[in-house]
Amino acid sequence: MSETTMAASDEVAWARERIDAMRAQIARAVIGQDALVAEVLVAFVAGGHVLIEGVPGLGKTLLVRSLAACFGGDFARVQFTPDLMPSDVTGHAFFDAESQRFTIRRGPAFTNLLLADEINRTPPKTQAALLEVMQEGQITIEGEAHATPRPFMVLATQNPLEQEGTYPLPESELDRFLMKLLVDYPDAEAEEEMLRLVTEGRTGNAFVLEGLEPVVQAEDVLRLQQVSSRLEVDREVYAYAVRIARETRKRIGVAQGAGPRATISLMRAAKAHALLDGNAFVTPDDVKRVAPAVLRHRIQLTADLEIEGAPADEIIGALLDDVPAPRI
Repeated sequence: MSETTMAASDEVAWARERIDAMRAQIARAVIGQDALVAEVLVAFVAGGHVLIEGVPGLGKTLLVRSLAACFGGDFARVQFTPDLMPSDVTGHAFFDAESQRFTIRRGPAFTNLLLADEINRTPPKTQAALLEVMQEGQITIEGEAHATPRPFMVLATQNPLEQEGTYPLPESELDRFLMKLLVDYPDAEAEEEMLRLVTEGRTGNAFVLEGLEPVVQAEDVLRLQQVSSRLEVDREVYAYAVRIARETRKRIGVAQGAGPRATISLMRAAKAHALLDGNAFVTPDDVKRVAPAVLRHRIQLTADLEIEGAPADEIIGALLDDVPAPRI
């Protein structure tokens, strides 16, 4: 075994240890959502943003706050409302009478983890305030670009579009989310455990997070992302990811398929998924496992399927069955 391989193995073992520690901390507060927690960690390790959709009361915000609690970096939360202004998110310039000059007041987006809570309850103008920072990690105020801290991640929650008072996110913003995750109701056993944790010896209806401890710091996360980016990928696996993305563009029932950014996101997420499993290489199964979360918000169904209410996941599932995976 070469020295380079041994170093890579040590890095993967170190990364797996840190990821497992985060997973264990989050599981203390988020009950019955193990798969969802794993997907959020995939996005975190991949250095991407995540959109979490579900009806109110399923623990979307709790999950994000739990991730922040086990991360030693900065965290900010913005409640998106119909009257929220773009400057309330990014910041603005104001005239300081004392110094007689304009001063930049930085908004909550200057942080490591930004929780955009109920992002689709605010109009598109304010939603668009996140476009630049999500893509470039910087915010331009009065013509001057200001970099956000690293790592930087937006974790947005949204309610289903069928609910009152919601605005659909523009396609350009949806495409900036590495993954779109769906939250469903917990099973009976998990709901019972949740009920016990919330009501035993406590007042109010909120989970208590003070028991969660930071297990990674900002520099650890940056290193995790570097380890993920350096995992070994066979050329056949790259070709498999491209075939999946290209198939969405010609699939019956899909009006608009996934673009090249989706292909890149598919591989970034697949690498992070492999690292969560403690592997130093990416397999076709890693690509297949992350494909629904990476693609479901990037394809647009035809009008007849939209009217029928056909979920994008059905199209993606059938597509994955039809695209042959390489044997490596």
